[in-house]
Amino acid sequence: MSAQLTLSREDIVRLCERVEGAQTHAYSIRKLTDEYPQMSIADGYAVQLELLRRFKAKGHRLVGWKAGLTSRAKMRQMGVNVPSIGFLTDRMARPENSQIKTSDLVHPRVECEVAFVLKEELEGPNCTVADVLAATDYVLPAVEIIDSRFSGFKFDLPSVIADNGSSARFVGGGRARKVDDLDLRTLGVVMEKNGEIVGMGASAAVLGHPAEAVAMLVNILSELGERLPAGSFVMSGGITEAVAVKPGDSVIARFQELGSVSMRFIE
Repeated sequence: MSAQLTLSREDIVRLCERVEGAQTHAYSIRKLTDEYPQMSIADGYAVQLELLRRFKAKGHRLVGWKAGLTSRAKMRQMGVNVPSIGFLTDRMARPENSQIKTSDLVHPRVECEVAFVLKEELEGPNCTVADVLAATDYVLPAVEIIDSRFSGFKFDLPSVIADNGSSARFVGGGRARKVDDLDLRTLGVVMEKNGEIVGMGASAAVLGHPAEAVAMLVNILSELGERLPAGSFVMSGGITEAVAVKPGDSVIARFQELGSVSMRFIE
C-alpha cells in the first residue's frame, strides 16, 4: 500500500455509512477528500473493507473481486496512475440479456472486460501471471456496469477505492474458454450501443495482459490480509473506455474467440 492510515476508526465508519447510503439509495455525494484531504489509498481500502463487512452482515455473498483503472485509457480518463481493486457480491450479478434498471444507479457506464473464474486459491505477495493462468478454470467475456457515486463524476483514487472502485453491476456471458486455448493478449473487443460502435480495443490494453491485472489484484489483497479463494469470479479491468448509458439503451459487447454479452437498460 502506498500510504498509511490517517483516518480514525470513527472516520472510517462515518465515510462507509456515507458511501453505503449513496450506493443503496442512488444519490451522489461529494468526493471524500473534500472533507478529508489527507485521506490515503490505505484509508480508501479501510472504508471499502468496512463496506464489505456491512454488506456481508446484511446477507450479501462475496463472489469475487474486480481490478479497476487497469488500462492506460482508463488511467488517462480518470487522471490516475495506479490501478485499484473492489469487491463483487451476488447482488451485483445480472444474467446475460437481462434488463438493468438505471433508477438504482447514479452515473451508469459500461465497459468490456475479460473475467477469470478460479479453480485454485491464489495469494500474494508475489503472485505472477503464470500463477494466475495455472489457477484459472476458464475465462468469460463480461461487461461491468460501473457507477461512481460522486457528484459530477469527479473523484480521486482514495475516494474511488472507498466507493468500491465504482462497482455496481456485472454481466458474464458468451462462452467459457480455457486459457490454454487463447492468446489472452490479442483478443479484440467491440462494444455497440443501439447498434452503433462506441468502443473498440484489444485485451492487451489491460496492463499488457489481463492476467497481469489479476496478479496485481491478488498482491493488493495480500496487503489487505485477504486471499482470492477458488471459485472466485474476477473482472480484470476495462479494455475500452467507460461509455455512459441511459434508459432505452441496448448494449452488446462482442469478443473475439469468446462470443458476446448483451443487456438492455430500463428506467
